[in-house]
Amino acid sequence: MVILDEPYVSPVQLQWLSASQHPVLQNAFARQSSEGLAAQGLTPLNLVDEAEVIRRLEAGERVYTNSENALAWILEHVDNPTLTGAIELFKDKAAMREKLAPLNPGLFYATVSRQELDAINVDDLPLPVVLKPAVGFCSMGVYVIEERDDWANAVADIARHENDWHRRYPESVVGGGIYVLEEYLSGTEYALDAYFDEAGKAHILNILRHDFAGPEDTSDRLYLTDEAIVKTWEPRFTAWLDQVNAVVGARSIPVHVELRVDGDVIAPIEFNPLRFAGLGGTDVAYYGVGLRTCEAFLEDQSVDLEALYGAHPGKVFSMSLLNPAPQVDLDRPFDGQALCDRFSQVLAYLPFDAQTVGFYGFLFLETDAEGKGAQERDFLLRSDLMEFVA
Repeated sequence: MVILDEPYVSPVQLQWLSASQHPVLQNAFARQSSEGLAAQGLTPLNLVDEAEVIRRLEAGERVYTNSENALAWILEHVDNPTLTGAIELFKDKAAMREKLAPLNPGLFYATVSRQELDAINVDDLPLPVVLKPAVGFCSMGVYVIEERDDWANAVADIARHENDWHRRYPESVVGGGIYVLEEYLSGTEYALDAYFDEAGKAHILNILRHDFAGPEDTSDRLYLTDEAIVKTWEPRFTAWLDQVNAVVGARSIPVHVELRVDGDVIAPIEFNPLRFAGLGGTDVAYYGVGLRTCEAFLEDQSVDLEALYGAHPGKVFSMSLLNPAPQVDLDRPFDGQALCDRFSQVLAYLPFDAQTVGFYGFLFLETDAEGKGAQERDFLLRSDLMEFVA
């Protein structure tokens, strides 16, 4: 079962749903998407009414959604404690920290209310720390606090932007009531698209290294994967996810997981239920090696990641969520074609309605591991994109 919802569904997912006729919940966004397919001469979606979807999900059928906006509908309508309990736990960063604390003894974390942020004494914090919403999406409201002034700047930025976050996304996606403070690990960050099967065993479909321009950067500007990353990390991350699920007990559910590795320590950042990398970012696997991650989960396909990426030695596949510069007017046109012209091998450029989504779009690249490819990735990572704004 698939549930589609605002603000965006990728062409890769829509075209597969059209061809496969996998059932999709009938709602306004799905109807609009189906009409768009028909206008292109493609088969409309196989839309299923709410009662049938509820019956299927309560019977334990696998479910995937393109958008966390769909979580509220499931929690309100579906009586399946295994599914709804996992959604509620995964989405609550504070609850997950508490649940997984035995896996990382000694790591600092705390929760504070939005109202308490102004009263926090920074001298009491074991800096550096990360501040973020207990319920969040795409790095919105995430700040690295290294010194006293960083705290005041973060709280002021929250005050400036929180109304926009809540205007674009529902409370189930971006909650502003509770914030998490956690110890900052200086290691490498990774993002995983994975799922737990009916027996609770973990299966990984994407392993993406999350690169940053510097310690203060919390954007989703550059994620990349290649043969070396998959070969090195798939066994270790699969074993870690199995450890996590020995505590959590999730079944038949996809998750997008962000984590940080520092030596022998793997520390969770967040678990996002019922989806993979947001806004269609998971499609880096399709553009790179032909793997539709949602299809692999829903159809329970056996996937050999090492073989898929091993067929492309020396190639790096990247996805970039094109975040605007701070305070830029999102009504100003963005020249996506000019951006694409800066790169040797663009796999796909998917523009968004920046006012609705808050980002310009997704850019998927293939680059060589070294030389010009490394230079192109570095440009993308560090550019404020203002040269492409009219």
